[in-house]
Amino acid sequence: MTSRQLLKRQPALAGKQWHGILWVMCVLCISVMSTPCGCAVQQSKSSKDRWIKLFNGKNLEGWKVKIAGQKLNDNYQNTFRVEDGILKVCYDEYEKFDGKFGHLFYKDKLSHYKLRVEYRFVGQQSPGGPGWAFRNSGIMLHCQSPESMRKDQSFPVSVEAQLLGGNGRDKRSTGNVCTPGTNIVMDGKLVTQHCIASTSKTYHGDQWVTMEVEVHGNSVIKHIVNGQVVLEYEKPQLDEKDGDARKLIRNGNEMLSEGYISLQAESHPVEFRKVELLRLKQ
Repeated sequence: MTSRQLLKRQPALAGKQWHGILWVMCVLCISVMSTPCGCAVQQSKSSKDRWIKLFNGKNLEGWKVKIAGQKLNDNYQNTFRVEDGILKVCYDEYEKFDGKFGHLFYKDKLSHYKLRVEYRFVGQQSPGGPGWAFRNSGIMLHCQSPESMRKDQSFPVSVEAQLLGGNGRDKRSTGNVCTPGTNIVMDGKLVTQHCIASTSKTYHGDQWVTMEVEVHGNSVIKHIVNGQVVLEYEKPQLDEKDGDARKLIRNGNEMLSEGYISLQAESHPVEFRKVELLRLKQ
């Protein structure tokens, strides 16, 4: 029955009562439609507000430098610097790399969190840098403290979310996992292989790439590249066969549930324009 037919059969409703009913129906529709939309906006805003910028865009405040062969916070040859609001790993003041693997540590220990960085590789590799370090960097998770590292130690005991760039021709995934002094579990099996490739595509040239790691203490860790989960594992743990890791084992407990994060310097210039943290509930 159409509204015109209803009006003919129920003339009493053709006046103010009919207009009143239409007004109530409109109010109800607007209310129903706006409520979920408002909640979605609020949730999105709340989630956005909880992301913390770890890099202030001005200097290295809140971070500690450790470069192999150097004392803590000796930023050898200005390797880590901030220019034009971008955190950079640079080698323009180096004559040769000479094994000066470096790491920039955030000041706080973390356990359950998401870390998001936007990075890109630029320029030429430092003379003397190893071939495997071409367009190679990483985000180190569950790191030992920089204070506990040996002066000549190249890499902190940690789990690495590896960042790689392409050479313009060949396939080379990013978001891989490497395990200096550690082991992980995948598909219920202990993995002692040093590096495991992800399923990501190759990113050639100087394009910006967004890398996220989702860390749940000693449980699941996910690597996410440009919004796609490319690798997942769990139960990060110290490798008792590694001398540096063995020193960190307490009361026989090899499991890693927390640690520091650090950004790598491995002989190829790399830039980070965003470093953000979202703390997760345990």
